[in-house]
Amino acid sequence: MKKVFVETYGCQMNVYDTELVQTILTKNGYEAVKEETAADIVMLNTCSVRDNANRKIYNRVHEIRRGRKSPVLVGILGCMATNFKTDLLDNKALKIDFIAGPDSYKHLPRLISEASGGEKTFDVTLSEFETYSDIDPTRQTGPNAWIAIMRGCNNYCTFCVVPYTRGRERSRSPENIVEEVERLVANGYKQVTLLGQNVNSYSHEETSFTNLMDKVSQVKGIERIFFTSPHPKDFPTDLLKLMAERDNICKQIHMPLQAGSSRILKKMNRTYTKEEFLGLVDHIRSIMPDVHLSTDIILGFPTETDEEYMETEEVLKKVRFDTAFIFKYSERPNTTAERLFKDDVSEEQKKHRIIRLNAIQRDIRLEKNREKIGKDQEILVEKIGSRRDPNEIQARNEGNTVVILPSNKDISVGDLVMVKITDATPDVLRGEFV
Repeated sequence: MKKVFVETYGCQMNVYDTELVQTILTKNGYEAVKEETAADIVMLNTCSVRDNANRKIYNRVHEIRRGRKSPVLVGILGCMATNFKTDLLDNKALKIDFIAGPDSYKHLPRLISEASGGEKTFDVTLSEFETYSDIDPTRQTGPNAWIAIMRGCNNYCTFCVVPYTRGRERSRSPENIVEEVERLVANGYKQVTLLGQNVNSYSHEETSFTNLMDKVSQVKGIERIFFTSPHPKDFPTDLLKLMAERDNICKQIHMPLQAGSSRILKKMNRTYTKEEFLGLVDHIRSIMPDVHLSTDIILGFPTETDEEYMETEEVLKKVRFDTAFIFKYSERPNTTAERLFKDDVSEEQKKHRIIRLNAIQRDIRLEKNREKIGKDQEILVEKIGSRRDPNEIQARNEGNTVVILPSNKDISVGDLVMVKITDATPDVLRGEFV
């Protein structure tokens, strides 16, 4: 029996895809192992969103080759496989044996077999229909289960390669998704996170994303439901009202801003203005005043001026996001931005902006976390042991913020318990059991 190790990079969709891959290979006679050195076949499930993701993979492949005394097959999966097929296969120093794109995982047994015979092999075909709805993923440990309700993206933001690496949008049937949630509850899961590149574009026949959320929230035994990532362009009021009404739909929304300048947003093909984004935030908070908002921001997009950066800073201060993931723009091959726009914002400018914006966001997050001191919150226990203490308990609240708690022998991973928040930093809350 061949032993397989899969290492995952990038987004939550890749985590879910790795779980699919493990099921596919196990059913075909392969054994999944937890250590790379114990494997006959090592696969890297890759991301292609940012430049450093590529460098990590190249370095990792060299590490795997250098550290092996026995032969090993190395395969590249995911977005990088689709976007850099030729570079990967033609790079003699890397010695990649096979590659598979996100829609080709059912073909992995064949690809591995052909690679075992000495043939460099690949399949990066994009499908209009593949949703893997017939595969029950091999779940990783933990209280949360990822569920991909759709695949692909139709938005074509100019900075993003995802539509070219994952194809067009297609959605699973609501019945199939509800069945998966029911199986998870039967296996002890209390929390699910619904995934899609643009999750609120979910549509299957007459079922909208709001309809789907309604059905999932009615599954007996499911205590928490998150979803990611929505797009500001199509956020329906009926979904917000449903979130406000249902206790098991978490009041947390990840809403990517990307930039605070309407001109830059237009160059990004984001299809909304700064004013429309701020109006949506006000609308969301009018329905859910205590909603936790997180966002993504790209700094230094081509032609972004200092004045336009200041607009992003202004939006950050006005919205006061609970969490912001802030990145410097990096030119990605095969995107519209790479073809049409010169990357003309200097590295020095990008560095200055990201340091400044992260400092502002850190202060905002500290203030918002301190507001929670003295309040009771329900938390879901994720694991026993923190960075500082192997006996401490790590959990998350409804806003997806980490909460650290003192050790307690009566508490187990997956428990939902009430705690009182006693202290706060920009990164974590500390609490005690009520």
